[in-house]
Formats: sequence, C-alpha cells, structure tokens
Amino acid sequence: MKILRYLARDVLTHMVAVSFVLLVIIFSGRFVKYLAEAASGDLAADILLPVMFYRMPGFLELILPLGLFIGILMAYGRLYVESEMVVLTACGLSPGRLALYTLLPAGVVMAVVALLSLWVTPLGASHSEALLHAPESSAGPNAVAAGRFQVQRGSETVTYAQTLSPEGVMHDVFLSDGGADERGRPRLQVTVAEEGEVRFDPDSGVRYLELRNGYRYSGYPGELDYRVVQFRRYGEMLPEPEGGIRTADPVDGRATRVLLHSSEPENVAALHWRLSLPVMVPIVAIIALCMSRTDHRRGRYIKMAPAFILYLVYLVLLARIRGSIADGDGGPLRLWSVHLLFAMLALGMLYSSQLLGWLRARRHAQA
Repeated sequence: MKILRYLARDVLTHMVAVSFVLLVIIFSGRFVKYLAEAASGDLAADILLPVMFYRMPGFLELILPLGLFIGILMAYGRLYVESEMVVLTACGLSPGRLALYTLLPAGVVMAVVALLSLWVTPLGASHSEALLHAPESSAGPNAVAAGRFQVQRGSETVTYAQTLSPEGVMHDVFLSDGGADERGRPRLQVTVAEEGEVRFDPDSGVRYLELRNGYRYSGYPGELDYRVVQFRRYGEMLPEPEGGIRTADPVDGRATRVLLHSSEPENVAALHWRLSLPVMVPIVAIIALCMSRTDHRRGRYIKMAPAFILYLVYLVLLARIRGSIADGDGGPLRLWSVHLLFAMLALGMLYSSQLLGWLRARRHAQA
C-alpha cells in the first residue's frame, strides 16, 4: 500500500503540473485569438472570459490524458534513472503489479475525463453557444445596440433599433443597405420593421436577423422607380468571420442523451468520440509505463520523442476516423478497432520480456 501511495502521488503530481502548463498554453493561445476578434469588432469583449471558462472542460478532456501520459513518463523515468525501480523490482514488484498500481490513478483520471466528455463539456458548449449567439454578443458587424446608428465594417450597411428588450427583441428597427447592381449602378435598400430578433439555426449553425411586420424599399437614388414590399416576416443571414469563435461544431453542444437516440452520422461520430476519450486513458497509461523504462546512462528523456509520436498517431487516427464517420463513411466499429489495436500493443509491450523469455526457453528445449 505504501508503494501504491508513493507511485500514485508521484504520477498525479507530475500529471497536474504538466496539465496546468498545457492548459495555460492552450488557454492563452485561444484567448489571444478571441481577443483579436473583440478588438476587430466581431465580438463583445465582456463575454470573452465567460465563453473561455465554458469551453475549458473541452480543453481539459484532451489535456488530462496527455498530462497523465507525460506524468507517467517523467515519474517512472526518474525512478528508473535513480535505480528506485530496480529496488522495487528486487522487492517483488512484478510488471503486472506495477501496471495495476499505474491503472489505479489512471482510473481516477478516466472517471474525470468521462465526466467531462459525457456531461460537463456538452453543457459548457451549449452555454457558450447561447452566449455567443445572443444579439448583444457582437460589437461590430452584427452588433445590436439600442438607440444608436451603427455601420457595418467593410460595407455600406447601417442598422438602428429604437429599443432592445432583455430577451433580445428589437423594436422600431431600421436597416439600410447600399451597394451596386450587376451594371455598377448605385442601389439602395431600406428596411423598416416593428420588431426584430437575432436567431440561431442549430441545423446550419448560422445566425440570421428576423424582422417582423415591416416594409422593404429598394431602388436607385435619383429615380422614382422604387419597389415596396410589405412583409410579416423577413430573414437575412448574418455573416460570421471565417474561422472565428462561433465556427465550433454545433454537435459539441448537444447532450449525450440526445446523441444516444440519434442515427445521424455526425451525432454517432460525436457520441463514440466522447466514449473514446475515457477509454483512451488506461491504454496510454500502460504505453507510457512501458516506454518509461530506461537507466541512468540513457536518461529519463530518451524515450520522450517516440512516446509522443506514438501518442499523436493514436489521437490523430481517432480524430480522422471520427471525421469519416461524421461524413457517413463507415461505422463506429473502426474507431473501436483502433482502441483494440493500441490495447494489444500496450499489453505486448508490457509483457514483452516475459514473452521473449518464454520463446527462448522453448527454443532451448526444442534444441
């Protein structure tokens, strides 16, 4: 029990330290990117921090398995370099028991990752989407501010709303859109409506402005030939900056129970991806255990590079197969075949010395 506490404490300490550093790096990079959107007027600055905290569980569900992987490499690498692992082996610590001691803290991480991927991350993503697609979430092209004329950047569109309710409904809306027709003549379109609202379409993942009970005037300045259209409902898509904060996959915000009852390829892919993340944890833990074997001459970092490459191959294969499943190319069985392949690889690496010894003994017996 003392050995278990010693190993688990060492592994979890390294994992927390590595995960914190990775989280700071990723959080800072994303925050700088989103801050650039706020500075350009595509996003309201006061929602940046809430959105980032809502999306933090999505970062953690990917960071924690990697942090555990690196933590095992560093913790056990130190034990091998300082000959502590040799002492533990001499005291009867077999590879199987060492793997069991490693899987116990990995099980805790697996439970945390499962909680994040199956419940917390979708909940945070849904809150993030609701916050981002609210009318007041933009500070530039799609901005809605009561009692103020606003000009859309890079165009001749002018918007105005007399009042804005707490629910996001605009009253006495004015929308002016200039431009030119196909022959280059200046053209003007003016829309007025009693009320309007910015809505989000979860199927297409786009926002649009819905106006109700109004008129639309279109024609050429200086001419009397104007067309007047009366409408009860009028919708216009709001352009989003490409690659911005709002371009996240809408399936990420759907609850896991919704995905369980759906047969759409993108929902099936998202469901099995969420299940794959916790399953990945014990497999990479055993792989890290096997690849941490070293001695004081080679050092504790000698196998870091090949271990990272193997981890990246594992993760990239899962991500690519998820994308192909979402596109309707094959079923989720291919995703689980990758887990089975790496689980067999982990077991083979764990018992490779015993297997080689058995093969040598059999060869000598036959000779």
